[in-house]
Amino acid sequence: MAIPKWNTPSRQSHLVDLFLDSGGFCVYGHKPCLNPDHHYLNFIEDLIADWKADDKAQDSAEWQAERQRLHSLGERHYPIRGQFNNISQDIFFDQQPLFYLVGLGVSGLTLSPFAKVRVSSSYISLFVDLGKSLKGVSKNKRRKAIRYGKPLPPEYRRKVEEVCRQAVRHYLNH
Repeated sequence: MAIPKWNTPSRQSHLVDLFLDSGGFCVYGHKPCLNPDHHYLNFIEDLIADWKADDKAQDSAEWQAERQRLHSLGERHYPIRGQFNNISQDIFFDQQPLFYLVGLGVSGLTLSPFAKVRVSSSYISLFVDLGKSLKGVSKNKRRKAIRYGKPLPPEYRRKVEEVCRQAVRHYLNH
């Protein structure tokens, strides 16, 4: 039979000392003790329960420390490492683009191309009229870009991004 984890030599010694001091009766030394919680057997049950709780908390703390060691990235902890402190937040927003191009489409009302753009760090989507920025692209490439998300030729992609950038800046400034 296995020895319980709470049963360490120092705790055994403490129980023996407690028994010898109390004589098996009241652990607080009251001669006519009427409180059953002060009697040796009841007192050591509570004491053992406390030791078990302490052992469980110690195991949990050790497991958390081990888990943190296993999953840490091994990076040095600089002051900017904290979760979105002021410096980290500034760095993040400086590196983030102004918008994300979600897709291209053709308006059913005006039959002109438009782009769906999501503003960074926001749930807002804007529909930007592209006007004549895709005028030089062949009909086939425009259709593939709109229907299948194929990339536009680089010079036209830059034109689309510039039109979208201007629209997003205009939206954010007003």
